[in-house]
Amino acid sequence: MLVRKVMVLAVALLIPISLSAAVTLKLATQAPVNSSWHKALLDMGAEWESKTSGRVKLTVYAGGTQGSEEATIRMMRPGVDQLQANLLMLPGLGQIDSAFNAFGVPFFFENDAEGQYVLEKMTPFLEQKLDAKGFKLLCWGSAGWVQLFSKKPMASLADIKAAKLFTSQGDDRMTQWYKSNGFHPVALSAGDIPAQLKLSTGLIDAAPSPPYPALLLQIFRDAKYMLDVRVAPLYGALVMTNDAWNKVDAADRPAVIAAAKNAEKRFLGEAPKLDADSVATMKTRGLTVTTLDPKAAAEFRAEAEKYVKTLRGTIVPADAYDAAIKERDAYRKSKK
Repeated sequence: MLVRKVMVLAVALLIPISLSAAVTLKLATQAPVNSSWHKALLDMGAEWESKTSGRVKLTVYAGGTQGSEEATIRMMRPGVDQLQANLLMLPGLGQIDSAFNAFGVPFFFENDAEGQYVLEKMTPFLEQKLDAKGFKLLCWGSAGWVQLFSKKPMASLADIKAAKLFTSQGDDRMTQWYKSNGFHPVALSAGDIPAQLKLSTGLIDAAPSPPYPALLLQIFRDAKYMLDVRVAPLYGALVMTNDAWNKVDAADRPAVIAAAKNAEKRFLGEAPKLDADSVATMKTRGLTVTTLDPKAAAEFRAEAEKYVKTLRGTIVPADAYDAAIKERDAYRKSKK
């Protein structure tokens, strides 16, 4: 009997036993189905599954099918746990922690290289902010540079102030900031933009958007004018709940991070070409682009920056604003 037990134990020791339970992560995103971003997420999920031998799987819910960013963040909360990951743009990230609003300041960055430098430098600071709220940052992304699409031509801040301007639902402080500075914001879900622009009596008649989503969502069909001012890059980030991250086996985490970084390279690297190609395509389909001459552009920026300075300490926490300024100016100094 003793010999039999010893033999069973010996055989058991020879059989590799995986102590890692398989994890299926559910990810939400407002990115349209079959968009460049959606495809990058699907490829990332396939890489997760392949590199972990099926121990980490990903289900992607694209196109806002799980609701607004505000709603999907609530679905990630402990005790709810209906979603474990989210590709959020700045409005959603700002709802988790307002430090992310530093990247949405109009005319803060001059180009992609400058913005991405500040992203990299501020990543440890923002990772700490997210961790304190129960989230882990996996990678950054970009939807391109925000331009202004409208039903009527616009060429000045006065024109913009007169418009019924889309702003993201759920950010009451930003809505109030617009109002206090003489704008007419209308808080809606991003998914409401096309339908409201289509209506002759719609709630909005102007919407800030990067060119690629404006093309995908056909915003330009009804908002036929674009003011070419490159307000700000619309950054985003892929976040996962700490609870979900802790369920991923430690041995699999490097593969998960590596695949996310591959997606980041695509998100950031493809954005400039998507912007340019989308504008070119929309122009062939009736979009009119208003480009300001250098003098008018300088006046526009100077006037806009008067409002921008009021964001510090209100919409953007002072420490985050100052840190972003410090890194941005350091980058500019290094390039002189």
